[in-house]
Amino acid sequence: MRISRTIGVAHGTVRRFATAPEFPGRAPHRRQPSILDPYLEHLARRHANGCENATQLWREIRALGYAGTAKQVRRWLQERRRQHAPTAPHQYRRALAASGSPVAGSLPSPKQLAWLLVRRPDELPAEDAWLLRQLAQDAGATRVLAFVQRFVTLVRDRAAEASVMQASFDQWLDDARTCGIRAVETFARGLAQDAAAVRAALTTPWSNGQTEGQITKLKLLKRQRYGRANLDLLRRRLLLAA
Repeated sequence: MRISRTIGVAHGTVRRFATAPEFPGRAPHRRQPSILDPYLEHLARRHANGCENATQLWREIRALGYAGTAKQVRRWLQERRRQHAPTAPHQYRRALAASGSPVAGSLPSPKQLAWLLVRRPDELPAEDAWLLRQLAQDAGATRVLAFVQRFVTLVRDRAAEASVMQASFDQWLDDARTCGIRAVETFARGLAQDAAAVRAALTTPWSNGQTEGQITKLKLLKRQRYGRANLDLLRRRLLLAA
């Protein structure tokens, strides 16, 4: 009874081990059939093609007749991931990185990812291009990427006629404000408030870069005085710094 209470097993199990002529061998584990089995070939093929989005894989096999939940697909994929899941906690990623796990590091920061989205696709390194292909497996990310690429094309395509540029921008603005993606809609509403300035920037050869640069310099000088410098002092310091 003491052994049973100490190791937390049934009294009958302790008696059977104690009276056995030799240590009982562990019976081989027999894998039970799973409702995921008929779809393993499809999952393996999609995983080999680079798809590591468990929800997307679940949707695909559900369309083929799978009646289970996405949890089983996530469990199957977890053992085969080459990249972190987008929802993986940062502490989990740091622990894997410290242990030397072959799983890659965390996703880029939002600013780094935004920079990847606005660069030309043919100028991206192979690793960054692969990352964008991975993100494009998500339906929401694909829609955001399409809006970003359309807007970047508008900014870069300065050779088009002014009327064509304005019509393209107005169409993009209308689509973005009703796309259903909150971040894109918020960005579009902000542009709509300064739509005239945006149209001018897209259709005219002039730039306010010099003006913005001088304003930035003036703000820097003002902050150096903790916001307490009057206009005369700021004017003198700005002229001396010129």
